Amino acid sequence: MLVLAVCVLALLSPLVAGRWPAGVVMGTWRWPWLIWAALATQIVIIEFGAPGALAPILHVATYVLALAFVWLNRTSLGLVVVGVGAFLNGMTIALNGGTLPARPEAVEAAGIDVDHAFVNAGVIEDPVLPWLGDVFAWPEPLPLANTFSVGDILIVAGVAIAAWTGAARIGEGPRREAHDGAGASEGTAAA
Repeated sequence: MLVLAVCVLALLSPLVAGRWPAGVVMGTWRWPWLIWAALATQIVIIEFGAPGALAPILHVATYVLALAFVWLNRTSLGLVVVGVGAFLNGMTIALNGGTLPARPEAVEAAGIDVDHAFVNAGVIEDPVLPWLGDVFAWPEPLPLANTFSVGDILIVAGVAIAAWTGAARIGEGPRREAHDGAGASEGTAAA
């Protein structure tokens, strides 16, 4: 919930400068249901759980959906940065059996219950790429105390970039990013 809350703040951040993040909110995204399905699935498995070994499989699948959305909309710089962060998290999760490895000190500082049935991040023995796991902590007693990773930082930065590059002055018509079938935005050449 911490990363989601910070992403919402990053999305709304242009409002402090009298700008509205219309490009992100009203952009014409290709296959937007992919990202909504990924987010909804993550919320369900983390908050409510999933039967047996299904949770880690679904967790990895959410990153596949998110990366597919990024690929289809790759002309947005902010979305590419989000994609790099999601790729780092997803790869690390896949290589560690469906769980993002967390630094024990970070978990302790955040006050996370290690006995939770399924966590998207947790302390695991002999993790692969531990430096890409949840090595940072937003400690208790701060609201939304949790751990976070380099990938999470990139995701938040990408949301901020997308919000600011698509922002329009409040009262002006929204600047919309249109994504055509070739993957190029209106007014830009395909990469």
